[in-house]
Amino acid sequence: MTTDFITLITDIALTLSFVIALVFGIAQVKAAARDRRERLTLETLRAFQTREFAQLLQYINSKKMPVSQKEMMGLPAEEQVNMIQFGQEMESLGILVAEKIINIDIVDKTLGSFVTTSWEKYKPMFEDVREKSNDPFLGEYFQWLAEYIDDRMKQNPRKPFHLKAQQIS
Repeated sequence: MTTDFITLITDIALTLSFVIALVFGIAQVKAAARDRRERLTLETLRAFQTREFAQLLQYINSKKMPVSQKEMMGLPAEEQVNMIQFGQEMESLGILVAEKIINIDIVDKTLGSFVTTSWEKYKPMFEDVREKSNDPFLGEYFQWLAEYIDDRMKQNPRKPFHLKAQQIS
């Protein structure tokens, strides 16, 4: 064997090793991203199942929402906290969906139209606060999420799973 032939085999082996390592690395990065997304999805689902979140849902369903910042400030502190916390949770959820960190289907299946109906209750107050504080970004992801879910439901209403599951059986 000549030195040129040995050098060629060595170069091929190194190139093949590099390609295999690259493919393996890409596969691991994709698996890690999928695992992170699954963990975040599970954490989000668990957050929807807490007693605290259930209390917020009940609060939002049962209360007449203020239509202005002034009206909100007139509420007892505990009610203000409930409103702010729920608004922040919906804002965070909107960010997670907009950034494609969690799938919109999860939100649709867990909260669905509640996001849109709660936004409609919040909307007058958010618009008032946006105008008076010159902050057009306040609640923007909450609003986006509500409008996105509403559009999805109108354009492609999903069939309830219990009805779909009967067809599978």
